[in-house]
Amino acid sequence: MPQAVDGTLRKFALRVPEVIYQCSGIMVFGKRIKSLVFSTDLSIIKNVNADAIIAVYPFTPQPIITQALLLAADIPVFAGVGGGLTKGQRVVNLAMFAEMQGATGVVVNAPISDEVISRIKQVVDIPVIATIVSERMDIRSRMEAGADFLNVSGAAATPQIVRSIRAQFPDVPILATGGPNDETIL
Repeated sequence: MPQAVDGTLRKFALRVPEVIYQCSGIMVFGKRIKSLVFSTDLSIIKNVNADAIIAVYPFTPQPIITQALLLAADIPVFAGVGGGLTKGQRVVNLAMFAEMQGATGVVVNAPISDEVISRIKQVVDIPVIATIVSERMDIRSRMEAGADFLNVSGAAATPQIVRSIRAQFPDVPILATGGPNDETIL
């Protein structure tokens, strides 16, 4: 364990579980990312020791929200750009804006079409993260459309979805929630 230095006012209020650092992580632009915090809360973003932020929310994405998140964060941000209620060219435009504002990657919702993923890949040079919510989704088509890695969000079914994806695609990068304790994280 490396030596730790904390200041009085800048001690991290929120720490990711140490066990997370046993995972292999994902390399993005030469930086290894092992821990992500799913949040749009600026106070959490400024006070967490995670390697990156995944900022998705249940409303139509807006460039001003992405801008605020990127201004607050001193670590990479993967910004939600829609793909559910927000569709088509608007999602493509939001992805382009997110890249221009400095996002490290963009996250698309599960209902997005493969065609829109392909259109996003034509205009951005940052990773596109496709959200997977079920084993029944067509993972191959997401990857062929241009998804760079997968964000598995299946609640209690997440471990089984990850196992299913790994069986078919052993090398695809996957983000997934770890669950409530060290054993489920591992």
